Amino acid sequence: MAETQRAPVPAHEMIYEQQQLPSLRSNRGKYVEPSSTGWMRPTSRDTPVEEMRRRYKEDGYVWIKNLMPREDVYDMREHYFTHMSPTGLLLPNTSPRDGIFNSALDPLAHQGVGGTPEQSALELIDAAHATPVYRKFLTHPDLRGFVREFMGWEQEVLLKRGILRHHSPGSLSTGIHYDQIFLRGGEPEFLTAWVPIGDCTATGGGLMYLEKSAELGKKIEKDFTEKAKLLPAGDRISAFNANMEAGGFISQDADEFSRIEAEGKLRWLVGDYEAGDVVFHTPWMIHAATQNEDEFGRIRLASDLRFYEKGAALDKRWMKFFTYNDGL
Repeated sequence: MAETQRAPVPAHEMIYEQQQLPSLRSNRGKYVEPSSTGWMRPTSRDTPVEEMRRRYKEDGYVWIKNLMPREDVYDMREHYFTHMSPTGLLLPNTSPRDGIFNSALDPLAHQGVGGTPEQSALELIDAAHATPVYRKFLTHPDLRGFVREFMGWEQEVLLKRGILRHHSPGSLSTGIHYDQIFLRGGEPEFLTAWVPIGDCTATGGGLMYLEKSAELGKKIEKDFTEKAKLLPAGDRISAFNANMEAGGFISQDADEFSRIEAEGKLRWLVGDYEAGDVVFHTPWMIHAATQNEDEFGRIRLASDLRFYEKGAALDKRWMKFFTYNDGL
């Protein structure tokens, strides 16, 4: 009797067995307890859009694998580190495409956005956000087409204030936050795209997400809004008003935050990101960067982008190119 052949399992239904969870920590504090960490769920590009939307609603994020061509992403990485090379950031005799940190330097003196860059690097960092290569990268048809399809929008609007963040091994980076903190001048109807520009392992300084934390983000913002009632109008929407912590972040200690604010009920989720992947998340999803402990000394580079539907009540403060001291 002939053996019946099974139909192949669609990629979006496959269960991937991942390796042991890495040790994670944020800018400050000890490593997060292993019981409080987990792996993010990857989603293949050919997953039905209805399933992608379900995951986004349920998880607060959707991590799309191989959305953009890998070489296009590495071209952007090479451009950025060539642009930044006058700072001495790169290991001598290595390619800007690899983006290997010069370990002879003090990483705290060579931080990117999210940390405190040296004054001498600020001009280059600001200029990087306006280069024709970066602005063209943000129009990539695979990215923009996906946003329209996924959100069901006829036309999307990308806030001009896209952000490039490099994060060297041993330096400080993005603290714990949800994005609406920084975009209070508009309605929380935007879609954030986090684009890793190069491969980035779970311990390489990429983003970690607090599991199903959107409701906690809304609760924290409600408390901030109540406290800000008596502040001047401009201060009420500022991420840096008198009620906020430094940098607009809600914490710098992932272990403490998950134990106290999340009452030990929510895990920090991470992934091994590859060039071409994009993670989309909601305005309320709590997240932060992990410490960059990349074994090869690679600098983490990524871009944060926010999309609204055309005609939505967007935060007009963000309709200008990023500069480090723009107060946003």
